[in-house]
Amino acid sequence: MHKAISIIQFKLEGEVIKRRPHLCMDDRLLLEKINYQDGTIELYGKTYKLNDTNFPTIDPADPYKLTKAELDLVDKLKFSFLNSEKLQKHIKFLLSNGSMYLKFNSNLLYHGCIPVNEDGTFKKVKIGFSGKEYSGKAYLDRLDTLVREGYFHENNPEAKLYGMDITWYLWTGADSPLFGKDKMTTFERYFIDDKSTHKENKSHYFKLEESEKMCRIIFEEFGLNPDTSHIINGHVPVKSKNGESPIKANGKLIVIDGGFSKAYQSTTGIAGYTLTYNSYGLLLVSHDPFE
Repeated sequence: MHKAISIIQFKLEGEVIKRRPHLCMDDRLLLEKINYQDGTIELYGKTYKLNDTNFPTIDPADPYKLTKAELDLVDKLKFSFLNSEKLQKHIKFLLSNGSMYLKFNSNLLYHGCIPVNEDGTFKKVKIGFSGKEYSGKAYLDRLDTLVREGYFHENNPEAKLYGMDITWYLWTGADSPLFGKDKMTTFERYFIDDKSTHKENKSHYFKLEESEKMCRIIFEEFGLNPDTSHIINGHVPVKSKNGESPIKANGKLIVIDGGFSKAYQSTTGIAGYTLTYNSYGLLLVSHDPFE
């Protein structure tokens, strides 16, 4: 079942990638790169052997086409999601109260990163039908709007579809501030044993997060005082057992993702952080794994 639904995922993602060429994700169109006769795949100029060559639901001549049974399943899943009262209540709460970033108590909170170039300047990202480029705060503001249009838009089906496609992109796209990697190698991890293909390269942001200069540029972009503000960041677990500190850039950036999930605790050595703010100031509390 895991394999079957994964193939459906790759097919549906292929539709989005082909529909939105400006997202520059053609390198993730993997089903068309498979040689179904000899059970190999061509990736980045090299040929790799697949550990599974049985793909009964894929038509090599049209690899992204869903079978009738797959279409029926997707329709049922869609119906279940759209008609789940509790899920819809939670999503409406998220979109009514959440945001791509939050400015609070002179702090700037966001989940993953701000897309930047190697030199720390804000990366310009094309988004929307006009091909307009956005960067920094303007990019996150535009994404904020598009996600809401994907859920709430009622009068413009194309705008609603674009908003839904961007919501998916935020999960897996190279310039997504919520993801922060060049690709998500789900297919490779499932079907290729060579672990060199599993590598996901982090955004330049994470190579520069010790840079106080970059933090100051971000504060100015978001209208905060660089001398008194902090960035409160998540997404990448802190490897505390290796001596890594959650406090970076001379105290300007605080990473609060210490690996709350049990799956990360062998890597981090702890069970996450809680950041509190009171009359004593900012307090970062680390947790032992919960038994």
